Amino acid sequence: MTTPLTEAAAADVTVPAAAPAPTPAALTADPLWWRSAVIYQVYVRSFADSDGDGTGDLRGVLAHLDHLQELGVDALWFNPWYPSPLADGGYDVADYRDIHPAFGTLGDAEELIGAALERGIRTIIDIVPNHVSHEHPWFRAALAAEPGSPERERFWFHPGKGPNGDEPPTGWVSNFQGGTWTRTTNPDGTPGEWYLHLFAPEQPDLNWNHPDVRAEHEDILRFWFDRGVAGVRIDSAGLLIKDPGLPEVPALVEPGGHPTEDRDEVHDVYRAWRRVADSYEGTRVLVGEVWVPDAARFAAYLRPDEMHTAFNFDFMARPWDAAELRASIDLMLDAHAPVGAPSTWVLSNHDVTRPVTRYGREDSGFAFARKRFGTPTDLDLGTRRARAAALLTAALPGSLYLYQGDELGLPEVDLPRDVLEDPMHFRSGGVDPGRDGCRVPLPWRGTASPFGFSPDGARAAPWLPQPAEWAALSVQAQEADAGSMLRLYRDALRIRRREPGFGDGPMAWLDLGPDVLAFSRGDDLVSVTNLGRTPVELPDHERILLASAPLAGGLLASDSTAWLRVRTGTESPRATAERTHLRTTT
Repeated sequence: MTTPLTEAAAADVTVPAAAPAPTPAALTADPLWWRSAVIYQVYVRSFADSDGDGTGDLRGVLAHLDHLQELGVDALWFNPWYPSPLADGGYDVADYRDIHPAFGTLGDAEELIGAALERGIRTIIDIVPNHVSHEHPWFRAALAAEPGSPERERFWFHPGKGPNGDEPPTGWVSNFQGGTWTRTTNPDGTPGEWYLHLFAPEQPDLNWNHPDVRAEHEDILRFWFDRGVAGVRIDSAGLLIKDPGLPEVPALVEPGGHPTEDRDEVHDVYRAWRRVADSYEGTRVLVGEVWVPDAARFAAYLRPDEMHTAFNFDFMARPWDAAELRASIDLMLDAHAPVGAPSTWVLSNHDVTRPVTRYGREDSGFAFARKRFGTPTDLDLGTRRARAAALLTAALPGSLYLYQGDELGLPEVDLPRDVLEDPMHFRSGGVDPGRDGCRVPLPWRGTASPFGFSPDGARAAPWLPQPAEWAALSVQAQEADAGSMLRLYRDALRIRRREPGFGDGPMAWLDLGPDVLAFSRGDDLVSVTNLGRTPVELPDHERILLASAPLAGGLLASDSTAWLRVRTGTESPRATAERTHLRTTT
């Protein structure tokens, strides 16, 4: 049940003229913007193709800024847009100070940053500090140099074990499965040293003990901040520092004791980055991709002199279960409270199975190790739950991340094996479908592929095939449907921006039963999510602001969420506050 909004303009949008550089005044207008921001993730390759080559590009994003403004987002986060051989979707960077030719030019990026800011939308870019591409000039120079040379000291080159050095230096396991060491070949054709890569062999790890590495990345930050970027998302933020003794991973890893993860020295890096960010006018935010199970060690990344926020992966990975989700919410709020940082909330990203598909499965949680071809799902059930989850996450305190296409309710695509590109698929021996299924190009309009992703008469098909049934899920189709996922997201973000009780601030749990997640926000807002199998009674309220599904005889249906306006200073007799998480001002 949604409230219709005015329909947006036609899908064909004229590319805006070149915008002036962002002004300091625009960047300093709200120094705490990041605490409540709605941030939209743009996977450029799959967003919109302006030139018909089948690959999304920056001018395609420019052409659809009206969609993003109408949606109601505060910032755009771009996956890596740099020159790259795309061995890992752009997370193998060859040049951090330019744009991949398939995506456009540096001038296009500067124009986009300015044009978005004119609409009140800031830009966050990806920084990939743990590793570079095997085509990066530094690594090419290292391969050409002798063992022990200064060029090799920027990486992790090491002799192998065994009589002839035929065994890798350690048995560490790659994040993409398999080993983490690849052996080089000497100029005379004989086997050489091994180099470390915690991901694919095309992504050699940098040695962050080397001063060149630290100075280079601080200069990269300045390069993009000078161009008006409002923040950076830091990929694999906890992996930079390695134990130079190269010990094996112990059977029982104590906090901080892993040889390649979450080592104490990594915090020196981010303190230096924070000093760079704070030297600019306005709040230039540091957002960490931090996978750390220990709550106290996770919070350490968010101390006032380090990062501003970090991704919340725990919530995204939990199954559709009231106890599980409530435990995750409590865990995250408790972890952030000691350092006064706001939590982030996200349902998916470019690595994770889309919510519509995930929530329709018997196992509705997420883990990379469990991804398999042909896992059945109930898309009707998944869609109902994804709608409810959209309102649940938007009502939680802190900032909200939205992955492109989730506002359309796009499902994961079961792609043919011969089009897959993700290294996770190949390194799994072919049993894991990888991540390409959530990276299929967006449908904008029309009844057949490319659905407006590419211009009419494009010379090339989209780089990944779009399902025919996506005609009903295009932006154009959903704008005309008051009950669509797109209209639900637009309404939710409009209300979230309008209501001061939402975003960063206090919340209190309300007890409406074990299968219900209910909490108050501010003085007069309540969010109720029914994860049980039967409809439930809503607490006393003045009116319903928004609901993810129609009420069932005045009751909140199963797998649905409602936002309520309640009378100030009163509660339902059945609703008792259990605990309150108060905002801590930094």
